Amino acid sequence: MSSGLALLLALIAVGGLYSATAPESTAQDSGLSVEAMAGQEIYENGCITCHGRNLQGVEDQGPSLIGVGEAAVYFQVGTGRMPLAQNEAQAQRKTPAYDDAEVNQLMAYIQANGGGPTLPDEGDLREGELAEGGELFRLNCASCHNFAGRGGALSGGKNAPALTESTDLDIYTAMLSGPQNMPVFGDNQLTPEQKRSIINYVQTLKETADPGGAGIGRAGPVPEGLVIWVVGITVCLVVCVWVGSRA
Repeated sequence: MSSGLALLLALIAVGGLYSATAPESTAQDSGLSVEAMAGQEIYENGCITCHGRNLQGVEDQGPSLIGVGEAAVYFQVGTGRMPLAQNEAQAQRKTPAYDDAEVNQLMAYIQANGGGPTLPDEGDLREGELAEGGELFRLNCASCHNFAGRGGALSGGKNAPALTESTDLDIYTAMLSGPQNMPVFGDNQLTPEQKRSIINYVQTLKETADPGGAGIGRAGPVPEGLVIWVVGITVCLVVCVWVGSRA
């Protein structure tokens, strides 16, 4: 009995000594901030299956996240496109799975591993020139997103989404990260000022009323011509029937 008690006391003493002298695992030791460490936990619980333990990606599951930066995380996770419920051709916008604090933590973790495009500095993202924004949008964006930002179909079951629900920061981070089939518009392609001009144009376009009547999707002369043709033919037929009945 005494030998057993002595062994127990010895084990307790060794354990206490180790606890007092062993180095603690801290954010400083790992090279990550506290926020990034919290983001790592989120990543390992919700993202690791598709994007890999070291963010290197998993074949036929998800791409590498090394170097995508916090801008890509904000766009994909902040708009609810990620995490995906199932593999599909197009990641659809939905209610985000994480709150703002968790998105910020995940952004910090991804940014700490490979860097990449960051969120813009604080300030008004609509401070660009409206006319310049319209010209740049028609040149770089309208071929996929439609001249009115209403979206359009692409090949392979994909689509360029409508911009009707997009916030200023959604649009800015999409240009920086190039999600899905969208090309990346780095600062060498479009300067920050030009990006702000495009945002100003898109948001102004959404908020502008149609004083001339129904906008018909603002898709240009094709739907307008179709409506005129259908209405015109219908009116002509009605007139012909009425004249015939009178005769």
